[in-house]
Amino acid sequence: MTFTRRLTLPACLLIAALISFSLPASPQGAAAKSASSPPGYPPLHSNGAIGIFDGQSDIGSAKLPGSAAYDPATKQYTISSAGYNTVYTRDEFHYVWKKMTGDVSLAADIAFPDPNGYDGRKAMLVIRQNLDDDSREAVVALYGTGVFAEAQRPNEGRRRRDMSYRVWSKDSAGNATAKVAMPRRISLRKYGDAFILYVSIAGEPLHPFGAPLILHMDSPFYLGIGFCSNLPDKSDSAVFSDVVVNNHGILARHTATAAPPTPLPTRTIP
Repeated sequence: MTFTRRLTLPACLLIAALISFSLPASPQGAAAKSASSPPGYPPLHSNGAIGIFDGQSDIGSAKLPGSAAYDPATKQYTISSAGYNTVYTRDEFHYVWKKMTGDVSLAADIAFPDPNGYDGRKAMLVIRQNLDDDSREAVVALYGTGVFAEAQRPNEGRRRRDMSYRVWSKDSAGNATAKVAMPRRISLRKYGDAFILYVSIAGEPLHPFGAPLILHMDSPFYLGIGFCSNLPDKSDSAVFSDVVVNNHGILARHTATAAPPTPLPTRTIP
């Protein structure tokens, strides 16, 4: 089921929010994409530090091994991975992570080096309960098309629920164009059991976008960045820049979690 919401931003940006609620997979689909799918390449798990993170892992059993590299000069992380997808009952992607507790936030600029890569590829900011392929998780993702999303898997083995958004730019006359604007920066913030997507479309300060996800995560949990090519047997990559992780301790409340989602079809985001 898909609902459409149109929103407006300053700086000549028109936003249409395509909110998709994932329904349970058919028995055939569930069997094809279950955690018992035949394994591919043996998953990599490394506890060696990489930049500000503690380790890296192949989540799931992709047919090709993933990898990650950190450049101290540019402070950029390049993650390469194959993987069939991350939106069903199990995931296949490469994950660079650290263990954390309490209220946390993660933000990054994201770029896709190959301009002709597969549209479904996705760079992700991910908070997961563990490193299993069907782990409970909250995700903010940026797709190769410029679509961005917030998602959660409410429990182990469950199909993920995604809410996706597109942003179209306007021309000088104020008319919407067919070009999707790639967000400049995305962020995932956890406050108690609330997980909030923040986004900067055109360089404006990060601001909350969409309704918070409500999901309980036991401490400690994993926080990090990841990439999936959305192709089972072909690897691609994403570059994460200006990656910032903050641990806010335990906060009783956050203003973005207190405001109910607007019931109106149109609103202005400051």
